[in-house]
Amino acid sequence: MDEKAAVEAALFSSPESLKVREISERTGLDEAIVRHALKDLRSEYDERGSAIMIAKIGGDYRMMLRPEYADYTGRFAKAEMTGGMMRTLSTIAYNQPVLQSELFRTRGVRTYDDVHALIEMGFVSGKKTGQTLELTTTHKFSEYFGIGSTRIADIRKWIEKGAKNAKPEEGEPPGDERSI
Repeated sequence: MDEKAAVEAALFSSPESLKVREISERTGLDEAIVRHALKDLRSEYDERGSAIMIAKIGGDYRMMLRPEYADYTGRFAKAEMTGGMMRTLSTIAYNQPVLQSELFRTRGVRTYDDVHALIEMGFVSGKKTGQTLELTTTHKFSEYFGIGSTRIADIRKWIEKGAKNAKPEEGEPPGDERSI
């Protein structure tokens, strides 16, 4: 068995990020071998300029698309979220922690459905604060979008960079979105 290929297969087939220990337990490989294979795989993907990368997020590893190629996925993959949900999610991410009641004032009645769906999808968590929820993004949010960090400052930079490169949707003037 090719040990590096076994680690690559584990990353490819996992819908979630994996710790070295998890890869080791599931493949039967020693943790040192897994670490070495991860290092080699990351280098190989980087050297050949692949659209795929092995990302390290905290102590977890995940095979994912490089952020600069994310625009192409929309042409082939079915969207999991509506545009409105994405705007709600980006508003939460940029302004976090944000109260759901504040979000309601800017996003309107759809906020409650969007937040409920985003919590179910695991992108947002809500902590009860008085009569409302305090909303923040989760580790899954950072993983899914390839941000590479869960720090609020890094998430804001990522959003700002994406906003500079974004084109307005058809019929939507630039800068139409209200912020909190």
